[in-house]
Amino acid sequence: MRTRPVPRTRPVLVFDGDCGFCTTSARFAERRLRPDCDLVPWQFADLDALGVTPERAGHEVLWVTPPGRVYGGAEAVAKLLLDAGGGWAPLGALLLLPPIRWAAHAVYRLIADNRHRMPGGTAACAVPPRRTP
Repeated sequence: MRTRPVPRTRPVLVFDGDCGFCTTSARFAERRLRPDCDLVPWQFADLDALGVTPERAGHEVLWVTPPGRVYGGAEAVAKLLLDAGGGWAPLGALLLLPPIRWAAHAVYRLIADNRHRMPGGTAACAVPPRRTP
């Protein structure tokens, strides 16, 4: 007999557990923002159940809602801030509004693409270049 997976009741923040900068950032968010979510390194996450590929998980932080909607990069950070509530929620809401959303995306990509150069970063933190088909 096959059992159905238990539906998630909390969002999941998926980050790169091999990256010191990403892990430090996720732990900071956990301690300071106190979001009502599960923080999981993608290397230990059930990516199939989350509807995420390893390539995407290695490329950007992800916010996965209980129904399975996936947000990535700066949008995932905005969702995390909204979930944290309090004084963080207005900042999260701002990050979703154009033109701030566009700037947040550019800043996120700049940081993500250079995370191996950030405090706590190592060569293992480098994002592999995207392959174009």
